[in-house]
Amino acid sequence: MSLPLFARGAARLDKIVRRGMLCAFDFDGVLAPVVKDPDRAGIPPVILRRLMTLSELSRVAVVSPRSVEDIAMRVDFMPEFVVGNHGMEGHPDFERESGRYHALCEEWEKQLQECALIGPGIRIENRGCSLAVHCRTACSDNDLEPRLMKIFGGLQPPPRVVAGKYALNLLPGEVPGKGDMLERLRATCGAVSALYVCDEVSDEEAARLRADQWLTVRVDGPGKAEFCLAHRLELAQLLDMLIQRLQEG
Repeated sequence: MSLPLFARGAARLDKIVRRGMLCAFDFDGVLAPVVKDPDRAGIPPVILRRLMTLSELSRVAVVSPRSVEDIAMRVDFMPEFVVGNHGMEGHPDFERESGRYHALCEEWEKQLQECALIGPGIRIENRGCSLAVHCRTACSDNDLEPRLMKIFGGLQPPPRVVAGKYALNLLPGEVPGKGDMLERLRATCGAVSALYVCDEVSDEEAARLRADQWLTVRVDGPGKAEFCLAHRLELAQLLDMLIQRLQEG
């Protein structure tokens, strides 16, 4: 169970925070509040200013199910690393595999349209390397997700389904999880320590990261990450703590 960061995490911050560290943040639900229309998501100025200052002191990565192009339009500056499409965009093999990922998504989208999945409140978003089936504005239906999962199970080739905030994401089956991607990113850039701030969707992946190299923080209450913030609004305080420690170090 996560410990409250500000009450119990000072010693861990002192141990993990150093120049050259990697600071990774989920986009939706962490840097940007979740909104009814995903196309209107953005980073509040109070967070953006701190994030830009942090990027001058450490390596910053923004990770998201969104495409890299989509994220780039919403951050107003370019972090050192932008990892999109559940880690498929941004890893070293992306260029080699991107054509196959795009072909898979086009085929799944065609199959979903043929089975009349698109209905009131359901929207299919082709992110190039993954599909997002948005359900936030769909009518309340306890059977909706099981019905969608049954439809997804009939797609060829079968996708890996990853739950998101009011969405179900379809990925190529062999794509590694976000935890594996983050560790690969840390090792590739040579960071000896790293911080990952996630939401409840990524909480389980955060728990897979090695505690001797990663400090993991979940927003909106306790979970499987090492520490937690009570609310996303506390992110500004965390960024201030990181900036202060890095400036002093």
